[in-house]
Amino acid sequence: MSFISSEVTVRCDAVLFDLDGVLVDSRACVERILREWAHMHALDPAHVIAVAHGRRTVETIGLVAPHLSAAREAQGLTGIESTATDGVAEVRGARDLLQTLPPSRWAIVTSGARAVATLRLAHTHLPQPSVLICAEDVRRGKPAPDGYRTAANHLGVDPGACIVIEDAPAGLEAARAAGMQSVAVATTHGVAALELATYTVPTLAHLAVGDIHNGTSLEIRLAPA
Repeated sequence: MSFISSEVTVRCDAVLFDLDGVLVDSRACVERILREWAHMHALDPAHVIAVAHGRRTVETIGLVAPHLSAAREAQGLTGIESTATDGVAEVRGARDLLQTLPPSRWAIVTSGARAVATLRLAHTHLPQPSVLICAEDVRRGKPAPDGYRTAANHLGVDPGACIVIEDAPAGLEAARAAGMQSVAVATTHGVAALELATYTVPTLAHLAVGDIHNGTSLEIRLAPA
């Protein structure tokens, strides 16, 4: 797996974005909170953080600390994250990309709770999606395909006509399981960890919207590094 070496144009009917690491840079904020939580429970912070990327909090806790009450711990962490904005910023290129997409042709699918997602979108002043699928909206989180399939359904688009923009292996696995193409941005993980992506680019700034056909079919242009 490597970055694309020449310009690629991808046709789709809708673009589904992950939030953290793709549109919003919350890494410093999230890792600080997880590190403090891990120390509190005598867990390895590096392991907790590695498992957490792309996953719902409740499922992360189930994997790294099965001896704890995942529901109770997730509720506590969500309470902290839903009020924390220190270290949260817009990803370069996110605003321009979203503003060029028809509102009915894009959605956000996040593993975060709705209170956390709405706080980060408001804090960064990014455009609000008409469809926002959060942790509470699905029975299974990423790497299961539920979130992406739900978003496609809400947009009225065939899953196979969607392209997913992700930064984490769990999200890329979810996209593949949903039958969707994916573009990985190497903002959180190295390119070697993003092997499930259909295409890989260094940052979101390497994506642009091309032609829009009849207000529905889109062209997404991917620029090489």
